[in-house]
Amino acid sequence: MGSIDKFNLPSSMRALEYSSATNFSVVNKPLPQVRRHDVLIQVKACGVCGTDVHIHHGEFGAVFPLVPGHETVGVVAAFGEEVEGFTIGDRVVADNSEVCASCHYCRRGQELFCEKFVAHGVMVDGGFAEYAVYPAHRVFQFRSDTLSDADATLLEPASCAAHGLDKIAPKMGSTVLIFGAGPTGLVLAQMLRENGGCRTVIAAPAGKKMEVAKSLNAADEFIELPRDKEASVATLAKLKSDNPYGFDIVVEATGSAAILEQSIDYVTKSGKLVVYGVYNDDDMVKFSPNKIFKEEITILGSFSQTYKFPAAIDYLTRGRVAVSGIVNKTYKLEQWQECLDAMANKTVIKAAIVFD
Repeated sequence: MGSIDKFNLPSSMRALEYSSATNFSVVNKPLPQVRRHDVLIQVKACGVCGTDVHIHHGEFGAVFPLVPGHETVGVVAAFGEEVEGFTIGDRVVADNSEVCASCHYCRRGQELFCEKFVAHGVMVDGGFAEYAVYPAHRVFQFRSDTLSDADATLLEPASCAAHGLDKIAPKMGSTVLIFGAGPTGLVLAQMLRENGGCRTVIAAPAGKKMEVAKSLNAADEFIELPRDKEASVATLAKLKSDNPYGFDIVVEATGSAAILEQSIDYVTKSGKLVVYGVYNDDDMVKFSPNKIFKEEITILGSFSQTYKFPAAIDYLTRGRVAVSGIVNKTYKLEQWQECLDAMANKTVIKAAIVFD
């Protein structure tokens, strides 16, 4: 530990560790090494994301052995000798990315595409452990009397939504259609309403997610899509007939390639189709190039984020974006299989691993 011995830390910690895809266990392991520019976080909660399910199966660039978890919230437990501006006990959230600052993309100000990009919880150990370490410039303090540790795990997804908002660049008075009522979709829907969206519609299956969407007042209208395929087709046909000119912004936030392929039919001329979900690597879609050409439709992707944590913290801690109820289930490390099962069975909206 060197210079951080003064912080009186335990010698080991409990962590959820994968030895390889699908093979995990709760282990005792040494605390992560704290470099001169690092902050050590005592983890209070770490959000569970769909990405973690991909990692469970060895997808999404996972590097094993690995402690997953990339939505880390906790308090400062120690820091390296070069770190300033933090005190022990500060409430913090971590940006899970490390970049090289010297590759082709970093030198162009496009750190998201860093050729040596390192993601905590994907390529190196993350927050499904009692302690996690991050570079100090990727750790952000926040204060809130109303945002619980579990709800604060949405700060990382909210930063991704803030990045999406920048990419979309909505004009005042825009009409918005969002397919899906998942956690990041609900946050993005509210941000769009705050930033130009005069009419926002969420279309998603009836159920827990849609109930939370309504409780958060995340949109102006809610279109409940039946589970029955024929009934769903009829509901979507009515949505189209009720909006013959389409929407300025259509966001596909379900991660379904089939829905993405249909989404372009709801985009108005000169509108934008936002590819916002996480899809399987082998998914493919088919669009008419003439439709894109003649109607001047913009198709854009939004992946992860850079420099948006301060904005996300402002939106959530000030209540400009409501998140209460999105994290509707918490688990201990030992309940990880139960958590995976709940996500697979879609009985949870968003889960978090908690330590208190």
